[in-house]
Amino acid sequence: MHLRGLSTRRRTWVATVAAGVVAAGLMSAPADARPAPEPPLTTMSIKSPPGGANVRVLIFHGSAAAGEESPVVNAGIEAIEKIGLSGPADQRFKAVATKDASVFTDETRLGRYNAIVFLTGGGDVLDPEQEAGLEAYMEAGGGFVGIHDAARAEPYSDWFTGLVGARPASGGPGNVQRAVVEVGDRRHPATKELPVQWKRPDKWLNWAKNPSGQVHTVARVRESSYQPGAGANGWDHPVSWCRDYDGGRSFYTGMGGTVSSYDESDFRTHLRGALLWTTRLVQADCKATITGNYQAQRLTQPNQPGRNDQIGEPHGLVTAPDGRVLYIGRGGADSSQPVITDWNNPDIGKGKGEIHVYDPKTKKVTLAGELSVFGNKGGGDELIKVEEGLLGIELDPRFQDNGWVYLHYTPHSRIDRDKRMAERRVSRFTLDHATNKLDLNTEKVLLNWPVQIHSCCHAGGGMAWDSKGNLYIATGDNNSSRFSDGYSGNNPEPNYKGVSFADARRTAGNTNNLNGKILRIHPEPDGTYTLPAGNLFTGEETDEGGGKTRGEIYVMGVRNPARISVDPQTDVLYAGWVGPDASAPSTTWGPAKYDTFAVITKAGNRGWPYCMGNKQPYRDRNLPDPTKPLGWYDCDHPKNESPNNDGLVNLPAVTGNNIWYSPQGGAPDFPRDANGIPSYKQEEATYGLPWLKGGGQAAMNGPVYRYDTASATSDIKWPAYWDGKWFVGDFYDADQPRNAVLTDPKTHGTGGLPVHSESLKRIVPIGSDGIKNLMDWRFGPDGALYVLDYGRGFFTSDSKSALWRVTYKGGGPTPAAGELARGGAR
Repeated sequence: MHLRGLSTRRRTWVATVAAGVVAAGLMSAPADARPAPEPPLTTMSIKSPPGGANVRVLIFHGSAAAGEESPVVNAGIEAIEKIGLSGPADQRFKAVATKDASVFTDETRLGRYNAIVFLTGGGDVLDPEQEAGLEAYMEAGGGFVGIHDAARAEPYSDWFTGLVGARPASGGPGNVQRAVVEVGDRRHPATKELPVQWKRPDKWLNWAKNPSGQVHTVARVRESSYQPGAGANGWDHPVSWCRDYDGGRSFYTGMGGTVSSYDESDFRTHLRGALLWTTRLVQADCKATITGNYQAQRLTQPNQPGRNDQIGEPHGLVTAPDGRVLYIGRGGADSSQPVITDWNNPDIGKGKGEIHVYDPKTKKVTLAGELSVFGNKGGGDELIKVEEGLLGIELDPRFQDNGWVYLHYTPHSRIDRDKRMAERRVSRFTLDHATNKLDLNTEKVLLNWPVQIHSCCHAGGGMAWDSKGNLYIATGDNNSSRFSDGYSGNNPEPNYKGVSFADARRTAGNTNNLNGKILRIHPEPDGTYTLPAGNLFTGEETDEGGGKTRGEIYVMGVRNPARISVDPQTDVLYAGWVGPDASAPSTTWGPAKYDTFAVITKAGNRGWPYCMGNKQPYRDRNLPDPTKPLGWYDCDHPKNESPNNDGLVNLPAVTGNNIWYSPQGGAPDFPRDANGIPSYKQEEATYGLPWLKGGGQAAMNGPVYRYDTASATSDIKWPAYWDGKWFVGDFYDADQPRNAVLTDPKTHGTGGLPVHSESLKRIVPIGSDGIKNLMDWRFGPDGALYVLDYGRGFFTSDSKSALWRVTYKGGGPTPAAGELARGGAR
């Protein structure tokens, strides 16, 4: 039995009385009058947990308003009664309706019910003793379901506000409107059978205070799909949520404000799932998005002065099956060390590409090895600084057996100072498992290609495996953007000793060049590689005379794909890349800078430098005067007519991308003329992804989380709620994205927009003392998220450069297995 005494969290008697006096316009007591003492409450003893195997649901429809009862009440009662009589026999229940609030002070009656539904018109429907009885019921482990106007009930009670989760804002729309509900929880019984994009009419409530992060939101309403009126909540507008509250379980939905709602099969499915959980017939997770259930811990300490003993200039990480984390430093020196920028000096740009290993068993860091790289010229102008160096790391699929580590880097020994060219390579090394040391003498060079190093930037670097043993390698465009005013990098004129350094048609847009690509190869045990079927080219094409393609190319037309990932369940490739620098669109040259994320289901051309976003073209320019615009590129039939092109002229059609954002917002688009050319007038722009914005921006693609049921021993792994969600982020943490999104498999391979998004900024914490500059993020075998924070400077490491781990501490689903009403059901 649960003994219920006085509550310090309930509304006070005086607040209720005072509010009633105010409502009557009779408040005339002196300002210094002391409140009357709170009257004693009846102590109640409630069976814990309430109800039993003979499952009962109490529908309370008492109202503070005088007059005829809302027709919604009868519709709701009838729907819940039918829900209780339908479905599998072991999930049926009996529903009893009442408007008599005295039930909440009758411990015998109240203790019979597994859950209570508030189907009320709102207002002050319970007196203090009755509310105390409802509190006692919840503390005993009861279930509560609030529907629509239930959020207006008990308006003076802080405890009831916590129970429902939020209060309606004043001034919202009062009319019925059709809207899109984004159903983000694909696991909860109330939502798992619903469409991700659920279109339905209802009366939509705005919230005085957004409950996201304090409750577990299972569905949101998309404000762009209706007129939200005053007090709108923006892109994150919860409409249904749940939480474990005060010993019991609470579920609330803002839907159900119309009679017709209760005739909808999907809405009944929604209510049914809520009732199954609150009555203890099934378990569910209502903790997964409550931000207090996550903990971010810094794993590495600041480096000792003058040494990179803990971390280099962060540039990538990978987790081993045994839990070790290997992470790399690009090549920037400690800020106290000098950099060499004089091309006459043989040590120009020489840096150390460092590989560190964090061992969670010992909590110690080992410097596994150092490569001599071209990557340390400091900051400054694009003709001074450099982003080459140690760029990527991956572990062999059989790493635990063979210790093989793959590194993507620019060796200093291979630079040509006269022509300002270098070699980029992917090599295999062997790590000694016992010492965590990398044997640099075991290097096997799998693949290498030339890059110009006269100008900076955009080196790429990410790598990832699929289940067939194919290795994806992201290579950057590596061109200066300053000679095209931040628009298409297609200026053919600037060159150094005959090599263009501002024309991405020589690189990313060239079918015969490995820069600005995502390559796909199949490494072999002897250190060579073969080409898997299905790449964009075979290398044997006879088009235009032959010899104009590279068979390693899987994706062309990407600018700076620093981070890529492969979904281990589907083998789908996910990528993000940084855009150019134009801060606004131009009616002459084309779109503003777009940072981009894409779901890549097959080989293709992603557009750069011809098209961006959802196939928005740039303007062509060419010799003899690149300052004069030529025609718009044709995204469906792009041609590479650069004098610097040694590949095909006729290129594969451009595939639209899923996410793109500019300083103005997410997924900007414009009206198009008869030829499909956007107006590029900023005042005419529309934004398809209101949760996105940039400014300073640098896209950092993340993983698709897959919940591993096999890692049952891990008590820190992220819950199953996140399964299938794609993590997209940005180096910066102000207005830039750090979100988990859902895409539609039917459209995501051809550029379909995400159908749902939620912010991670309170889970993967932002701010100077948090993870401010996100450089890489991956899930480990323990189900925790490992994140690299670059630090607060550039081209160096500093005291904020760190490896972090974000763990989940919310526990498993509720109710506990032993408290299920009929046992065995999960």
